[in-house]
Amino acid sequence: MPDDMVEAHINGVRNALAAGWRVLERGGPALDAVEEAVVIMEDDDTFDAGRGSFLNRDGKVQLDALIMDGATLRAGGVGCVERVRNPVRAARKILSESPHVYFVAEGAERFAAEHGVELCRNEDLVVEREVKRLREYQVRQGKAGPDGAASGPAQDGNDLFAPAISHDTVGAVALDNEGNIAAATSTGGTLNKAPGRLGDSSLIGCGCYADNLSAAVSTTGWGEPIMKLVLAKWTADRVAAGNLPEWAAQEAMNYLKQRLKGHGGIIVLNALGQIGIAHSTPRMAWACKTMKNEEAGVEREVL
Repeated sequence: MPDDMVEAHINGVRNALAAGWRVLERGGPALDAVEEAVVIMEDDDTFDAGRGSFLNRDGKVQLDALIMDGATLRAGGVGCVERVRNPVRAARKILSESPHVYFVAEGAERFAAEHGVELCRNEDLVVEREVKRLREYQVRQGKAGPDGAASGPAQDGNDLFAPAISHDTVGAVALDNEGNIAAATSTGGTLNKAPGRLGDSSLIGCGCYADNLSAAVSTTGWGEPIMKLVLAKWTADRVAAGNLPEWAAQEAMNYLKQRLKGHGGIIVLNALGQIGIAHSTPRMAWACKTMKNEEAGVEREVL
């Protein structure tokens, strides 16, 4: 997160927080709250979700999202969609209106369209900032074509996954008046990713998880290590064992680093309204609101 993007991140998470809180304030379910919060961030090209996402190696936006209901363990996820402006909307339709849990690529887009989610052109999701970012990255790696367009083999260096390279996956967790919790995560993945690459964000238990008996969890960061550790479920299990979400969040970041030298960020919420926020990157934008207070920031203690 560059210095000149800090304010945009703060504004983005505050706007998302306000949207989710409006749902809870009128007695709506946590599931609706996390959906609405994530939609705000998908529509904000500050973040790596929806419009403004990182581009893959071919210069396209490919999006993944998951939403999960802690009361029923129902979930909906989409992966590698290219024509859905708000993938969390499509994920919610899967949760609510399909016996299945997960759709990918063209099948996910077809399901979304059949269930009232308007499709868009992939070009509508691309912003000039990311075209420039991809071109510069590929030039540095010596993998750009003669016109500077996206080309070259899949990334293989640690530079792409360094903590200083922005990931900016978005997520939300919420607790409603009925005592139910929910989580949602949405992402455009990593810069210069191979077409068809799927990260942790939309996989149950990896980048997103919710169970009233443990916790609602959303993660951001380097997806491959997070997937290997099934980190969201690992964290929720620590809460189920009686640990506070704040401890579980910090331990998750420690575990990620110690076991696989990974890095990222995590938000955790249990059915008692206890919150955990931790990250092992230089910065992470976050915001939280309870009946008592509201907070937002881009930096907490880095582990």
